[in-house]
Amino acid sequence: MRGRQIALLASTSIVVLGVLAWAQAVRKPGLWEITSVMTWQQSPLPPNVQMPAGANSPFGGGSHTIQYCLTQAMIDRFGAPMPQSHGNCNIINVSKTADGMTAQMVCTGTFSGKGDVESHWSDDGTAKGKVHFVGSMQMGQNSRPIEWTSESTSVYKGPDCGSVQPPPMPASN
Repeated sequence: MRGRQIALLASTSIVVLGVLAWAQAVRKPGLWEITSVMTWQQSPLPPNVQMPAGANSPFGGGSHTIQYCLTQAMIDRFGAPMPQSHGNCNIINVSKTADGMTAQMVCTGTFSGKGDVESHWSDDGTAKGKVHFVGSMQMGQNSRPIEWTSESTSVYKGPDCGSVQPPPMPASN
């Protein structure tokens, strides 16, 4: 059960990394490549249990790279791609500027808490972003506190997403 919850957190976290960077002047729909690093300030695992190791694991540190298909609808609605929650998260308080955006991600359920989302872009087709999340994770009968930060850089690859499918549009208020 704990492994399943960690896998849920991993899949949520990996996609959260996708929110982190897009360019205003060149924030074009199409394929983007995102390289990110996630660090835990407070892990959901007990102190004597380590996060899974691996250079390409969002839990084990190191960098993690994904490809993301950004749609024009997501650009129009949020100014940037938003984290995909796989369930019970809403995007609120979206604020767009000429060279960035901020928002909050509020999650309820097994994975609950609040995350501050920000992205800042430049004209060269790259962007930098950050998500800082504080909350808790239900593990069986127990709730464990969690806190993590993800920082990333994104690079526009082109207008054709190829086989990479766009994620569903997240809920917003």
